[in-house]
Amino acid sequence: MKATGIVVEYNPFHNGHLLHATESRKITNNEILVAVMSGPFLQRGEPSLVSKWARAEMALKAGVDIVIELPYAFAAQHATHFASGAVRLLDAIGCDSLCFGSEDGTVEPFIERMNWRKENLSLLDEKIKFFNTEGLSYPAAVAKSYEVLNEQNPLSLDLSLPNNMLGLQYVEAINQYAQTIKPYTIKRQKSGYHESELHTEKISSATSIRKAIFESSLPEINDHLPETTYQILDQYYRQFGQYHHWENYWPLLQFKLLSHTHEELRDIYEIEEGIEYRLTDAAKISTSFSDFMKSVKTKRYTWTRIQRMLTHLLTHTKKEEMIDLNPSYIRLLGMNKNGRAYLNKHKKDFSLPMISRVGREDEEMLSLDLRANRIYAMGLQNPMARKKMLLADFNHPPVMLD
Repeated sequence: MKATGIVVEYNPFHNGHLLHATESRKITNNEILVAVMSGPFLQRGEPSLVSKWARAEMALKAGVDIVIELPYAFAAQHATHFASGAVRLLDAIGCDSLCFGSEDGTVEPFIERMNWRKENLSLLDEKIKFFNTEGLSYPAAVAKSYEVLNEQNPLSLDLSLPNNMLGLQYVEAINQYAQTIKPYTIKRQKSGYHESELHTEKISSATSIRKAIFESSLPEINDHLPETTYQILDQYYRQFGQYHHWENYWPLLQFKLLSHTHEELRDIYEIEEGIEYRLTDAAKISTSFSDFMKSVKTKRYTWTRIQRMLTHLLTHTKKEEMIDLNPSYIRLLGMNKNGRAYLNKHKKDFSLPMISRVGREDEEMLSLDLRANRIYAMGLQNPMARKKMLLADFNHPPVMLD
């Protein structure tokens, strides 16, 4: 049995994700589809709409065979670490291919750009540093550097587009860590990654779907989701009384900002360059998370970068904890009968141990993940729902579908 890997967040699982999963299986001609999925906090530095268990169930009911968790140390990270963690886990579980969505839609330009980058790394780093000192955010500095250098040596891949940039990170991670994995890509359909409005057609971005959920109600998004996703979202709201949003965490975040010294804040991962002063000043005058973000955001610091540093503050993740990051386990979130057959046949060959339910002996190895899940639970307003979520890592078995 051969397996294809995909890297996902499913926040929530929508029709575009269904197309990606279906086409990934088709283009690689493999029997098993493995999704490595972010846990409670995502790459853009925000809490997931619903729990990792609910999102794993969405994936399995839409045809994914195995869902494993991308640990917090890689999930709430910039693209390089995000991609490297995901690729190494897919390699550890035996995937021989990875399929990602991109605006380009063909894999050759990614390989061409990767080879160019290896040959021009010092020049590229020099340009990025220059544009960064000019006040551009890091992602903008990277995109601008590629644009300028591309004028001298034209290549077809447009790295100003977010999924192309992330795709390049996957290809580079494969080249560095997992050369037995073959990369594939499919063209993203219709909606852009950050588009905030629903499309009239049935493929819309997760951003626009979440916006519609918070501003109106579930029925408005019905056409943009598989029916199974719609049902799981409805059940989640009935069970927990809410979806997760940064505003739920604002009181805790404000408390942390105002109860830490500037020196203590500087120990938190990604808080640097004196931004701790700006953060505490904004915390004193803001009445909501959105107000706070408007006060803090600058041209140099993107919304995403600020959200990630705030996520690390919430979880009290220190710089010293994020040095020399290497995946050390495979956390199973769910599987169907085909996934179970694959695990039974190949588990002995995996290069990392698989954890299906957390025991006390696993607490140290999973300490960052457990901490992130506890903080995620604190966003729930209902005390009984919060208690259930706080214990989920120890009590919740992997989602099983027959």
